[in-house]
Amino acid sequence: MDPIPPSRDQTDFDILHFFNNYFDIILGIIFGLIAFVFHKNGLPYLSTLSAALAIGALSITVSEITDILAERLEEPYSSFVLTFSAVAVEIILLFMIILEATHTPGALDTVKGGIISAVIVDMNVLLGLAVFIGGLNFKEQIHNENTSNTYTTILLVAVSALLVPSVIPYADDNKSDLFHASVMIAVLLMVFYIAIFIFQTKTHTHFFKATAKSRLFRLRKRHNEEEDEDEGDYLFDRQSNMANLVFIFGFIFLIGILAEIFASDGIMVAKDLGVSNGLAGLIIAVIAVSPEIFTAVKAARSDQIQRVVNIAMGASTVSIMLTVPILMALAYFNGIRLTLDFNAFQIGALLLTIILTWKTTDDGETNYFEGVSHMMFFISYAIIATMYG
Repeated sequence: MDPIPPSRDQTDFDILHFFNNYFDIILGIIFGLIAFVFHKNGLPYLSTLSAALAIGALSITVSEITDILAERLEEPYSSFVLTFSAVAVEIILLFMIILEATHTPGALDTVKGGIISAVIVDMNVLLGLAVFIGGLNFKEQIHNENTSNTYTTILLVAVSALLVPSVIPYADDNKSDLFHASVMIAVLLMVFYIAIFIFQTKTHTHFFKATAKSRLFRLRKRHNEEEDEDEGDYLFDRQSNMANLVFIFGFIFLIGILAEIFASDGIMVAKDLGVSNGLAGLIIAVIAVSPEIFTAVKAARSDQIQRVVNIAMGASTVSIMLTVPILMALAYFNGIRLTLDFNAFQIGALLLTIILTWKTTDDGETNYFEGVSHMMFFISYAIIATMYG
């Protein structure tokens, strides 16, 4: 007997289901090809927009795959996978902007704005939006207070270190001293991060794991979701950890190609429109952090607020302590001197962000109002960044 052909409704459902699973890859490839065509035809506005959309879509793919790996690992390793993949995208984007500094004087200021804005976005948009959405679903969400207390201490020390090269221009016009101070601070940040990594993974892993109460909520929620979940339907769910790592690096490589288009044409567009370095850096940060935001919101809706705190504050830590030294090294090897002389507005915004995060997370509980507070702070920062410098 011949098999019964699928009905039209079933075919439509399969197509829709496929698109729902892989829309990010589909859109990433489509917008990536469009960006390439526009770039080759000298249309910088359209190529920049298309490249940004493609990077955002493929970043969601990277986030989805790293989320699968994270589910298979325990904290803090699961958060490391998420933060390192997202920071890799950030480094690629900012490095491509650095390469434009040879013929665009304001490019390095955009990079500095991007470094600071990445932390601002992580700690206010990512954390604020996730806490707000989680607070609407759950009256209060519980996380390990040791996590936030440790991270805020780390970030305060890191920002204090960044103050050293930032005050040199006001005391001495010697640019050589500024560069040497920046190098010493970058090395110090790297050494400090090694100590932090050992603290997180060896001696005090319990500081970064969910408490018993929050774990109870999380497991109950996950149990309800798994009853209705069709396991194995998503391609990357069926892959081994090593295969998924290969996929992650492959997609990050594609993002790197698109980042080159975004940087070269984006700098031209920003200069033509008179966009401030602060706003340009903020746009880059939002694009780079978008996969983390996507993951954090999903975690908050599942009452995994511990994971949200780990992602937001962990990514901020990595953004300062690894991104800064790596970018300085890459710039130096390409004949460009990147210095860490951030302006007063940037350092002040960082300090206020850390203080706000400390106040909203130090008791181990979050609610939607605390999420609103972070988003209000970010909107204020964005308004000033749009008009500043």
